Amino acid sequence: MKISNNSSILTGFILLGFPCLREGQILLFVLFSVVYLLTLMGNGSIICAVRWDQRLHTPMYILLANFSFLEICYVTSTVPNMLANILSDTKIISFSGCFLQFYFFFSLGCTESFFLSIVALDRYLAICWPLHYPTRMTGRLCTNLVVSCWTLGFLWFLIPIIIISQMSFCRSRIIDHFLCDPGPLLALICKKAPMVELVFSTLNAVPVIILFLYIMGSYALVLRTVLKVPSAAGRRKAFSTCGSHLAVVSLFYGSVLVMYGSPTTEHKAGTQKIVTLFYSVVTPLLNPVIYSLRNKDMKKALQKFLRI
Repeated sequence: MKISNNSSILTGFILLGFPCLREGQILLFVLFSVVYLLTLMGNGSIICAVRWDQRLHTPMYILLANFSFLEICYVTSTVPNMLANILSDTKIISFSGCFLQFYFFFSLGCTESFFLSIVALDRYLAICWPLHYPTRMTGRLCTNLVVSCWTLGFLWFLIPIIIISQMSFCRSRIIDHFLCDPGPLLALICKKAPMVELVFSTLNAVPVIILFLYIMGSYALVLRTVLKVPSAAGRRKAFSTCGSHLAVVSLFYGSVLVMYGSPTTEHKAGTQKIVTLFYSVVTPLLNPVIYSLRNKDMKKALQKFLRI
């Protein structure tokens, strides 16, 4: 990373975050702190419930526990720094800290896309091929899928972070965001690089769009199978099983497609903050609620765990 002017003075980027009066910043600090703690508790409870309840040692719940752990990592990649930034007078994040946050935030987001797709695969096999499900979705396959998700997610954004860390920044170091997002970062480079922006837009959009289409295709096949079930109770059970996952997919992909399905420079700063805040902070908070409310086995396991 290079700074062309006054490099001895510049020690990092300035994250504006949410500019407001001191009282407003204190309110935001309390609000985001509560949301963060609730997110840790909710997702942590699901992990513990799956770990301690033998009935939940099935591929679907193992995937859910891993997904909850991913959500904890995802929200931790942004919120602690955001809380420190709210209380800071300088609002400075070091160059290395900014690039690390960029890498982990987008790698975890990409990993989440892969996880949502393998959960869709699990539901497709369970509903469309129920007799073959135990032999197809084995523990070994489940483990391999989980490892693949983490590996692919962290490899996907390795090249972009290397590219952006080698760029020269000679404009204002102010980033009008609460995290190091590629759009504001690319706006600070010395020389416009349309090809680099195209690479970032493509790498953001390709996994999101392809995996979203894969998930929708899987659930179209699931819907076709469910509609053939003669029993109304059987149809309700199948819809209940898939409903929570579809709700999570809608929350995550709805906001991500708005944000990264188009060029990085197209959105205003206010829109970027709101949409990013929704899928990076609000969605991890809601996911445990969605999964536990619509799943009787999970509700029983959580009640048993909370009584310990």
